[in-house]
This record gives sequence, structure tokens and C-alpha cells, in this order.
Amino acid sequence: MENCKVIAVTNQKGGVGKTTTTVNLGVGLANDGYKVLLIDADPQGSLTVSLGIKAPDELDVSLASVLDGIINDEPIDSYAGIISHDEGVDLLPSNIELSAMETKLFNTMSREYVLRNYIDTVRQDYDYILIDCMPSLGMMTINALVAADSVIIPSQPNFLSTKGLNLLLHSISKVKRSINPNLRIDGILLTMVDSRTSNARNIIDSLRSGVGQNIRVFDTEIPHSVRAAECSLTGQSIFAHDKNGKVAVAYEAMAKEVEGIEERSKNRSGPDWVR
Repeated sequence: MENCKVIAVTNQKGGVGKTTTTVNLGVGLANDGYKVLLIDADPQGSLTVSLGIKAPDELDVSLASVLDGIINDEPIDSYAGIISHDEGVDLLPSNIELSAMETKLFNTMSREYVLRNYIDTVRQDYDYILIDCMPSLGMMTINALVAADSVIIPSQPNFLSTKGLNLLLHSISKVKRSINPNLRIDGILLTMVDSRTSNARNIIDSLRSGVGQNIRVFDTEIPHSVRAAECSLTGQSIFAHDKNGKVAVAYEAMAKEVEGIEERSKNRSGPDWVR
């Protein structure tokens, strides 16, 4: 269990590339020889659809049914709902049933730990588990933060996206103080970057010089690309859809950064990177 790293990919703002990052970072890690599980923790099922499951509401087993079994203290087959994708990652899918889980969790004992309890049953079989969070700070996202060892925050370099970072960082800090003291922020990943605009560069420079003093802003920047947006239609990662494109190159570099975080953190003597 100690060898598996659980990463929550989260931002309460929608449309910043959380699902795209989860898919392509996961496949990038798998390409480097790691065993990877992707968990879709969003009732919209964007991650599930992006990996080729076009009718997620017709699935017999999903994250919702697995969590329901844990809440009801029923014996479950932890691997029953896991789907193997042909690009080397496993997927625990989601569907609309997960939307009812928010309400159900409020009346559940130890409600913040339900997802963590599930992950503890499968993590011995994986090197990385990536959780694609819903665009809110609700109960499912709290569950993801409690289950996670660390957080990656995708963010577009625009005013509205960066404005919401303080609220997210406060929520992560609160979870760290009260429930999951080992939680840390791996970094902020800049996505859909159009480096041709001076506004984007100014925001990026400001973010790196400001927030970047205490929290890593990944060196890798994911460029804006129509090809990346097409991936969800084909059920493939960017590596299969456009393997020689700039986005594939960027996510390959991002995977390398994530792989190197543990080694760098051992040598870091500065302050913790969660505020």
C-alpha cells in the first residue's frame, strides 16, 4: 500500500482540463511502465465517456454502486466494476447514480472516509490511482481529498480560473488540518495555454512569482489544442489520437515531473507545500 500514490485531480471551476489531465497523465504514467487506476468521481461521467464508454448509465457496476456497498457494510467485489482500457490503464467508471451519493453521504457515519475505504481494498495492485473530481467542493470531492496522498490542480491562465484558486487552497488546507494530515499539493498545472497572448503570459508570470513561492507550479504547460478536445470523441488519450502533437509531448513531460516528485520531496528541506 505504501508504494501506491493516490492523486486527486481537482478544481472547483469547470472546464479547466481536469478530465483531460486525468486521462493523459494516467496513460503517460502507464506508458512509463506503471500500473494505473483512474477513478471517475464525477456524476457527469466525463472521464468514463472519454475512455470510450459511451453509455455509462447502462453500466451494471460503477463507483456509486461500489460506494453504496461500503456504506451499507455489504460484501463487495472491489474489482467487479473496473474496466481495462486498451492503452494500459484501468478505469472505475461513473454515471448519474453518483449524483445521489452526495445526499446519501451526509447521513453516513465517517462519511469522509467512504472512498478511502474502497481505495484501500485495491491500492496494493497499483502504482498510481488518479481521481477525477467533480467541479465543486461537495462531499464527493472531500472524499477524494481524504483518500488522496496529494493533489494536482489544473488551471487555465485566465482571471476567473486563478481567482478561484484561493478558495480551493483553503479547502485543501482545511482537509489537511482536520482529516488528512498527510495531504499535500503536488502542484498547479497550467492547461489550455495560448502563449501567443500577452494576457496569458502575464497571468502565468504572476502565478509563478506569487503562488509559486509556496506551491509548485509545474514547469510543464499544456498548450491549447483542438486535437486534445477531439480525444473524448474517440475514447482515446492524446497519445493514441495525436502521438506526435504538442499536447502529447507536454503530457509526456508532465508524467515525468509527477514521477520525480517523490524523489525531490525527500530532498526538500523547505516548508510544506500546502497552505
